[in-house]
Amino acid sequence: MSIAVRNVVKKFGNFTALDDVSLDVPHGSLVALLGPSGSGKTTLLRIIAGLEGPDGGSVLYHDEDVTHRSPRDRNVGFVFQHYALFRHMTVFENVAFGLRVRRAPKSQVDSRVRELLHLVRLDGFAGRYPPQLSGGQRQRVALARALAVEPGVLLLDEPFGALDAKVRQELRQWLRRFHDEIKVTTLFVTHDQEEAFEVADRVVVMHNGRIEQQGTPQEVFDHPANAFVMDFLGNVNVFQGRIQDGKMHLGNIEMACPEYTNGEARAATAYIRPHELDIDRSPSVASSLRAKVLQINPNGSVAKVRLASEEAALELNVEINLDRYAELGLQPGDLVHVAPRRFRVFFPEDYSI
Repeated sequence: MSIAVRNVVKKFGNFTALDDVSLDVPHGSLVALLGPSGSGKTTLLRIIAGLEGPDGGSVLYHDEDVTHRSPRDRNVGFVFQHYALFRHMTVFENVAFGLRVRRAPKSQVDSRVRELLHLVRLDGFAGRYPPQLSGGQRQRVALARALAVEPGVLLLDEPFGALDAKVRQELRQWLRRFHDEIKVTTLFVTHDQEEAFEVADRVVVMHNGRIEQQGTPQEVFDHPANAFVMDFLGNVNVFQGRIQDGKMHLGNIEMACPEYTNGEARAATAYIRPHELDIDRSPSVASSLRAKVLQINPNGSVAKVRLASEEAALELNVEINLDRYAELGLQPGDLVHVAPRRFRVFFPEDYSI
């Protein structure tokens, strides 16, 4: 089942939670709503589910308007962050709950529940109670319960937010494999960029009740639509400078920017990710920034280096591979030169070039 959201507005008093939001979720896709707290992503999910009503706009399932239908009439499965399992019911009864409400025959309930427990890798747990399960197991029970009634749409609100980092990592890999098996149209809310990029086919970045950008994880990361998206998706170094005649001036650094050839100087901000900066003992390019090494943190396959530049009056974060780190032999207090390989420029009005 595909989902279409058209010009949805939602207000809570004087606060606008959603401001003219439109979105298409293709049939069978796995889409992440990504954004900081208060961006409107959970409100949008609840409106798609029918748990909230919009003040304007419409929601369509397969081109059929369901804006004013109840959640039950929409055939959606909803999974909450904190599981919302019935503590007094066994795993089997929790998963069977929706089927029993719909008065499904006992034989159908039994076969469907056992099929789902096998699907979520919880064979042998049918007789246990939620307090006897780990957080990851409880979340899988909640997912099985949502799937029991064979929903056309699966909606998940911060499904891994209450779990520790290791379990979160395992479950999101499992969810991606699980989705590839069942192919139900799935929309999930998260504020974790890594989670969204690892699991989703498409990412929808939200901020202040609006959609800032949507696309594949690679499209959104490599081609951010504006400064907010650039800054929100991972660590960045921010340089204030000016742009004129096809050149960006950042302190002593001058970089070619052929997209902007206007002779009039304009204030602009350059965003550079840590892995897009090079470190050298001496200036290796025409323009570079002199900086002092403050801290070094070898981390996995990279070394994270924090530096301070007096001439630019800012601290920089740089990531280099371990071979390069060993070659440079960096120590705190060393003076080095830093130069960007890539940068993205945004003007104050967030227009990207």
